[in-house]
Amino acid sequence: MSAIALIGAPGSGKSTLGPLLAQRLDVPFVDVDAVIEEREGRSIRDIFADDGEDAFRALEAAVTLELLTGSGVVSLGGGAPLTPQIAEALDGVPTVWLQVDAHHAVTRIGLDQGRPLLAGGGIRGTLIALLKARTPVYASLATVSVDTNGREPDALVDVIVASLEEA
Repeated sequence: MSAIALIGAPGSGKSTLGPLLAQRLDVPFVDVDAVIEEREGRSIRDIFADDGEDAFRALEAAVTLELLTGSGVVSLGGGAPLTPQIAEALDGVPTVWLQVDAHHAVTRIGLDQGRPLLAGGGIRGTLIALLKARTPVYASLATVSVDTNGREPDALVDVIVASLEEA
C-alpha cells in the first residue's frame, strides 16, 4: 500500500483522525510535524522563531517528500501543500482533505500558541485568512474531501474509508 496523505488547516483533525484511520487500515501513521520535531530536537515553534519560516518550509518539504514515498497514513502540516514540490508529490497519492470552518477549528485548537502561524492573538481571524488562502489549493489536490465540522472521529473514519474505496 502506498501512502495516504491527510491535508487540511490547523484544527481540521489530522492528528486525531490520522491514527484512527491508520489503525482501521492496519497501516502505520506518521505526522510530519512530529518527525521534524523529533529529528531537530526542538518544537516547530522554536524552529520558526530561531530559523524563520523559509528554513522551516525547506525542512518540512524534505521530510514530507521522504515520508510520502513510504506507506501508511501521513499527516501533513497545514501549509505543506502550498509548497510546489509537495503539491507535485501529492499527484497520484490518495489525498484526503479534512475540511473545517474557522469556528470548529478554533474550538478544537483553542488558543494553542504552539502553532507559529496562529501565535500572537486573533486566532479566529488568522484561521479565516488561512482557510481563504489555502482552500483552493487543498481542493485542487484532494482525492477525497470530508467535512469534519461537528462530526465524531469514528464516524469520520468510516466516511474516509468508504470515500477512499470509491475513489
